[in-house]
Amino acid sequence: MFIEAFTRECVSFDHDCPAHSRKAHEGHPHIIPVCYVYDGQAFYTALDAKPKLVAPERLARVRHIQAQPTVALLIDEYQEDWRQLWYVLIRGTAALLSETDRGEQAKARRLLKAKYPSYDAGLLPDGTLIIRILPTRITSWGKL
Repeated sequence: MFIEAFTRECVSFDHDCPAHSRKAHEGHPHIIPVCYVYDGQAFYTALDAKPKLVAPERLARVRHIQAQPTVALLIDEYQEDWRQLWYVLIRGTAALLSETDRGEQAKARRLLKAKYPSYDAGLLPDGTLIIRILPTRITSWGKL
């Protein structure tokens, strides 16, 4: 999918930016902040080693993706000067990478560790579940 150059830069930049993954399930939106990377074709996010109340495969986001893989990912920048505001909204199809996707898992893990020092310091061990989002539609607004 083609993404304009500046929009591509906004979703690929190295500094942190709020990103929220949205998944509606049973009529209720489910929105969570995520760490992500973009490789030019797909977005990746991981179920990292931060403490969770349930096993990663029982998390709502995993169950929602398994039930209905249509998702949205919102990347935005907030500034007090509203002339500086922007967002990129990615709608797409999510999938949990399986054991047969080891090469893609390794690539995603490598990209995530390069972007997020906490991941490189141990919060993203091998075997961590990785979610791939293939964009089907990307829209943007603001100072991009």
